[in-house]
Amino acid sequence: MIEGRYPVSKSTGRCAAREVELEPGVSCVATLSEMEGEGLKRLDYSQEAWDEGTRPEGLFSFWKTVVPDRDAPKNQLVDDHVLVMIFEQLADDDTPRRVALRFVLALILMRKRLLRFLGRREDDAAVIWLMRPKGSPPDAPPVEVIDPGLGDDDVLALSEQLSEVLESDL
Repeated sequence: MIEGRYPVSKSTGRCAAREVELEPGVSCVATLSEMEGEGLKRLDYSQEAWDEGTRPEGLFSFWKTVVPDRDAPKNQLVDDHVLVMIFEQLADDDTPRRVALRFVLALILMRKRLLRFLGRREDDAAVIWLMRPKGSPPDAPPVEVIDPGLGDDDVLALSEQLSEVLESDL
């Protein structure tokens, strides 16, 4: 069970470095950072600011995207590759909130059939889910995902918050 809510912010539509509005159709870089006391924070940067080396504190994931048209219906703006990339970037992080986030990402990737559940094992410290990424050879070692013991409400809340921050229908 994660402690309290996992606060998460969504895109403001502005470049975090230059405080200018990001125009629809323009490439930008979206980032996820863990901010002390603020939870998961999404910040977007113009391609120019990113190319100049601007980075937020606590950065653990980023991806290139295109600013959507404000009037366009919401659809998936983050492709499956980005979800897999964030999942992989969290692999060696044992921070409880990031372990919970990685577990929820694993559930999403299973639903999208990008990860296959092989089984689980228990050790003294945790329950470990064993998974195989789509397209992996059968003899490849399984990917291990720690089950943080989230309740259904926690999984739902994290999924909804992750969906908001990524502006995607997960």
